[in-house]
Amino acid sequence: MWSYRLLLRAIVAAAVVLALGACGFHLRGEATYAFQTIFVNGAGAPTVAAELRRALTATGNARVVDDPKGAQVILDFPFVADDKEVLTISGGGSVREYLLIKRVQFRLHDADGNDWLPVGEVALRRTYSFSASEVLARNTQEQRLLAEMQTDAVAQLVRRLQAAKKPA
Repeated sequence: MWSYRLLLRAIVAAAVVLALGACGFHLRGEATYAFQTIFVNGAGAPTVAAELRRALTATGNARVVDDPKGAQVILDFPFVADDKEVLTISGGGSVREYLLIKRVQFRLHDADGNDWLPVGEVALRRTYSFSASEVLARNTQEQRLLAEMQTDAVAQLVRRLQAAKKPA
């Protein structure tokens, strides 16, 4: 009886490993980039740039430099915006839900102006319900959602930077 259970567990474990391997699942490892040095120009988006610098320093083979002259590539943020729109209104005319939108446009190029990535944009959307009796709690929730959206945008930027290729 004891060896039967042990054999059954081994078979189940092997099936799980095979299933995960077959679906393409793998743990997120160190990021590899086609460039060795990068300058993150955060003039238009200081908080996004700071978080991206930390992410690049922590996970990858590229070194973040403080001077664009010493960088193989330069990442610019021409436009970054946080927008808030009314999503639904109650019968009495008060707001029930808001839609938060974070847009981050970026451009990766070298010192000669050659694009390593086409100009792109990361756009994230989140909804949250609103109640006039819980204004402070909802404002806190909105700030938390915006911070999480920024973290998600940085993660997407890191993945897109991994796809960058040297122009021909």
